[in-house]
Amino acid sequence: MAPVFPVVTAGVAAGLGLLAALLTVQVIRNRVRFRVDVSDGGNAPLAQAIRAHANLAEHAPIALLLLALAEAGGAQRLLIVGLGGGFVIARLASAWALSRSLAQSPPRQAGAGLTVLVTVLAALLILYRLAVPA
Repeated sequence: MAPVFPVVTAGVAAGLGLLAALLTVQVIRNRVRFRVDVSDGGNAPLAQAIRAHANLAEHAPIALLLLALAEAGGAQRLLIVGLGGGFVIARLASAWALSRSLAQSPPRQAGAGLTVLVTVLAALLILYRLAVPA
């Protein structure tokens, strides 16, 4: 079997890479603005920027790995597109909400819920492929 390059997942990863860069810039800007080198210095905007960036860093690796494995394992392209798109929307909602406030909000909750849903569905696609080989 020839290796399969997970094209859809690569596109999702590229989009998330750009989001990660944007969130990193937000952290840097706030660190310079508040003259804080370590932690958040008690500044809410810096704490929010750090949390938004960290939240993406916590969730993106496992979701991308699962999507890539499901795609390379032969999952239908439309499923991978839907899951990848859903994950990007989830992470955008979460980043936007966390950049505004650390309090609970509908976009933050929706982002968290959709992130978990995508992760579970991608994992189930892989398990299905393992149980029912093509």
